[in-house]
Parts: sequence; C-alpha cells; structure tokens
Amino acid sequence: MFVIAWLSYEGWLGAASLAFWLFIAAAIGDWLDGYLARSRGQISSFGKLMDALTDKIMVLGLIIVLVDHGQIWVGLALITLVREFLITGMRMVAATKGVVVAADGGGKSKTVTQLIALGFLLAAPMVGRDWAHFTAWDLTQLTQWVHTIGVWIFWLGTALAVWSGARYIIRHRKMVFADADR
Repeated sequence: MFVIAWLSYEGWLGAASLAFWLFIAAAIGDWLDGYLARSRGQISSFGKLMDALTDKIMVLGLIIVLVDHGQIWVGLALITLVREFLITGMRMVAATKGVVVAADGGGKSKTVTQLIALGFLLAAPMVGRDWAHFTAWDLTQLTQWVHTIGVWIFWLGTALAVWSGARYIIRHRKMVFADADR
C-alpha cells in the first residue's frame, strides 16, 4: 500500500501504471492467500483477524490518498473510516471474550466492491498519463469514463459498507455490549 500510495504522487511515465499493477497484484495475492488457506483447511483465528485487518489497511490507506488527489469525496471516506473502526472495535471486544468474528458475505461484498472501485480510480491516471503518452489518440474521454465508473462503484461500496456494518452491529450487539449494562 505504501509503494502504491507513493507511486500515485509520482509524475514520471509509468508510475501510474506501476501503481495500478501493484494494486492488482496485491488484490489477487490477498484472494489467493484466502483461497489456499480455505482449500487446505489452514484457517486460523489469527488468519481471520489479520486478513480483515490488512484489507482495511490497504483500502483505507488508498482511500486517503485518493481523497488527497480529489478523486473521492471526503464524506464517503469518512463514512468508510467510521464503519471500519466501529466494526474493528467490536471485533476486538469479541476477541477479549475469546470469540473471533470473521467477515460475513456482506462485508466481503463491500470489500470486493471497494477494491474494484479503487482499481478503476487507480486506472484513470494510468490511462490519462501513461497510455495517452504511447498512443496518438486523445484519451481524455476514456480517462473520464474510467474515473466516473470508479466513483460510482465507490458510492456503491460505501452503501454496502453502511448496510453490512448495520447488519454486523445488529447481529453481534449482544455479545459485544452484553456487559455494558452492568
């Protein structure tokens, strides 16, 4: 995530492409790691927790960078940030009670949607700077389309974040807040 973030600020030819392809490699690597762990029966409580945490670090780090670049509205970033801290806090409370709560289907759909949105948003500068340099075509319109698709998918990801976060809170509130009344 740090290298991708750094590359997104660099103006040299190929930096945007390298950022995009490193992001794709990281996303595929994350999926492959989970797939191999499940297929080999090597799932652990530590793995469940760390997989969710590393996803959050990459997504939130890149969201901050894209807010700084003006590609994501700060309000959407804040909604996402609050949701992630709230759910992570609830997971930490559950862990103190000896319970590891893995991501459910809604959380996984949210993460996949966010990753797709981030991919489009990282692809826009690749198209606009790197591809445009190597072609004789004006790629301004294509760059704008890629960016707009990324923004709309990010809106969808934010809606999924709110929906899956609310489901998570409702589903696990008793376990997390059971001793809050005492």
